[in-house]
Amino acid sequence: MKLKEALKLNKNELKSLTNELLQKAKDSNLNAYIGFETKGNGVPILIKDNIQVKDWSVTSGSKILQGYIAPYNATVIEKLLNAGFAPTGRANMDEFAMGSTTESSYYGPTLNPHDNSRVPGGSSGGSAAAVAEGIAIAALGSDTGGSIRQPAAYCGVVGFKPTYGKVSRYGLGAYASSLDQIGPITQDVEDAALLYDAIAGYDTKDSTSANLEHTPIAPNLDTNKKYTIAVIDNYIQEADKDVQKAYAKAVKALEDEGHTIIHKNMSNTKYDIATYYIIATAEAATNLARYDGIRYGKRASDIKNIQELFIKTRSEGFGDEVKRRILLGNFVLSSGYYDAYYLKAQKVRHLIRDEFNKIFDEADLILSPIAPSVAPKLGSTHDPLEMYKSDMFTIAINLIGLPALSLPIMKNEDGLPVGLQLIAKAFNEQPIFNVALNLEQSINYN
Repeated sequence: MKLKEALKLNKNELKSLTNELLQKAKDSNLNAYIGFETKGNGVPILIKDNIQVKDWSVTSGSKILQGYIAPYNATVIEKLLNAGFAPTGRANMDEFAMGSTTESSYYGPTLNPHDNSRVPGGSSGGSAAAVAEGIAIAALGSDTGGSIRQPAAYCGVVGFKPTYGKVSRYGLGAYASSLDQIGPITQDVEDAALLYDAIAGYDTKDSTSANLEHTPIAPNLDTNKKYTIAVIDNYIQEADKDVQKAYAKAVKALEDEGHTIIHKNMSNTKYDIATYYIIATAEAATNLARYDGIRYGKRASDIKNIQELFIKTRSEGFGDEVKRRILLGNFVLSSGYYDAYYLKAQKVRHLIRDEFNKIFDEADLILSPIAPSVAPKLGSTHDPLEMYKSDMFTIAINLIGLPALSLPIMKNEDGLPVGLQLIAKAFNEQPIFNVALNLEQSINYN
């Protein structure tokens, strides 16, 4: 059932639907849900495990937060409740949103519903897999470097990363504060617009929230408007044949619908990757310093002094990927390396923004790959650097705070989904949804 259909159900029908979804989730082998709580009587929405829901266990997929119970609702949860939705179930995720596969989760990996031997993407892999499997109508995820868009692409659903500041981060477990953004994962474009409208808007509790009135997207969807769309030729050359085929299919469909296509090139994605992982890990090291065994969650036992408490708690509580990023973050912030790495990365961040702005001087939207390939096999990404490269097409969007929507385009010969993303100027989301809906209708993905 689609979100727009569920909104028409009465209270008893919604209760029955919620129970049915939870039972299907419990029977599923995907490991997409790690909690089965529900709050309220509205349309059930699956919630990623790093978004605070009062009185729920919220762990960010980590051992270190076992036993933590959220004392308050995140702003997006309050907005959902006020809009007739009901937070239902906690979705599995990479630990502290650090990963692209869900394999770093304390609860074990989620499986891709199209092929259980493959990853669903990450870090919002549980949210995307559940929507694709039909055990959730829609879900909330968070996107720090592609963590909504990439799993949506791997699982064949729609994922939207809003402009930074359009959705409150109050109550979101922080990974990298200047990059994180909550967004919807849904079955189609119209549902994504409906859920985004429900959670968007200014929040005084969030110092990074944009003080702008939100103009609803869903009531203003228009597939008749024509736009100029830039395609990035050198990006597509870095992707495999399945992604290139999907790209060609999307470009042809857009041209057939009357949109204007222009061709552009951008800087090598290796600069985006280096910039992102310096800034993201620096912010992560700072944000995760609060997990010390005193204020939150798990505390190590058999300790002799305060120093041992910190070391043992963090050593036992954090997984390998989180430790790796904390170490890298502390390194780039340390004396003697701050100027050489962190400040230089911030300068490159501005150069990336300037490059996108030049393209937006001529185009309304950019069409780009999301990942260089379809979903990889579970356990195949042994080298962390290879995992980091899977984000090469998504991380620039977070670095400069732009909105982007992931849309499934086709399936390859093995039946695995291939998705692409549409990117727009900051605070200019309506064209993304208009073109995405137009493309969705014209390609008829199934």
